[in-house]
Amino acid sequence: MTTTTPPVTLDDVRDAAARLKGVAHRTPVLRSRTLDALAGAEISLKCENFQRMGAFKFRGAYNAVSRLTPGQLSRGVASYSSGNHAQAVALAAGEIGTTAVIVMPEDAPPSKRAATAAYGAEIVTYDRYTGDRVAIAEALAAERGLTLIPPYEHPHVMAGQGTAALELLEEVGELGALLTPVGGGGLMAGSSTVAKALHPGIRTIGVEPETGDDTKRSLEAGRRVSVPVPHTIADGQALHTPGELTFSVNRRLLDEVVLVTDDEIRDAMRFAFERLKIVVEPSGATPLAALLTGRAGTLPPRVGVIVSGGNIDAERFAELCRGGSR
Repeated sequence: MTTTTPPVTLDDVRDAAARLKGVAHRTPVLRSRTLDALAGAEISLKCENFQRMGAFKFRGAYNAVSRLTPGQLSRGVASYSSGNHAQAVALAAGEIGTTAVIVMPEDAPPSKRAATAAYGAEIVTYDRYTGDRVAIAEALAAERGLTLIPPYEHPHVMAGQGTAALELLEEVGELGALLTPVGGGGLMAGSSTVAKALHPGIRTIGVEPETGDDTKRSLEAGRRVSVPVPHTIADGQALHTPGELTFSVNRRLLDEVVLVTDDEIRDAMRFAFERLKIVVEPSGATPLAALLTGRAGTLPPRVGVIVSGGNIDAERFAELCRGGSR
């Protein structure tokens, strides 16, 4: 009889939390009676839009980069990302005293690209619809002797991301359900690991944009499947297939995935701004959209939501809220 050790455990997440203490922000948990009434449940929003660099990604990036050897740090790190992980790795590298090279799509939001550069990273661009970002980043890393820190396919990254859910559950106690955006799957893998370990009966719900339903299809097929690179305003979830490591966790611990449209994401962004007084980027708004539309189904009395980020410039935010397609 053989057993397979999971790539991330509750102890790994707790260890990451200790490493992040005093470095990452312990982000606020917000409540809204209006949202509770609309959703039919008591909703607790873990607001990672208030995290350093504006998204949960700093947690995983710092946890991974901070564990490198002095020799690795002297050579630098590389990664690939549409924006939030790019900024997170760049910031973490600067905090720890190393350099970063980031492979980003040409059509990444200008504000995310500018912020990544401002954190000191070298940026290499590619066409997301024709290029292979992983292959480009791996070739760069091999050529320059850099250590690759992928956005989700890494145990330390997943453990770091799980600290958001750990903080949420420490603050609000037991929840009946947890909603989290799903892109590559690292946030959900870390979050579901924590949630199921602490409260085995909790219902874990992932949310994807309708045009980027690779995780939903993969769960239904029982294996990783690919979809065409999605055209969606949720740029952080514009992926064509789940990660191998992350899917190995999520196929065990993720109970279901629901889908939302770009128009529903826009509505959720407007709701967050007008009623909650917070700015949320499209990917971060997908779980809120699932609540407001009822896509998450009948909910238990107490529900947690990870609002994953708020990195969006004023012009794009205004245009999307007006119904634009940028």
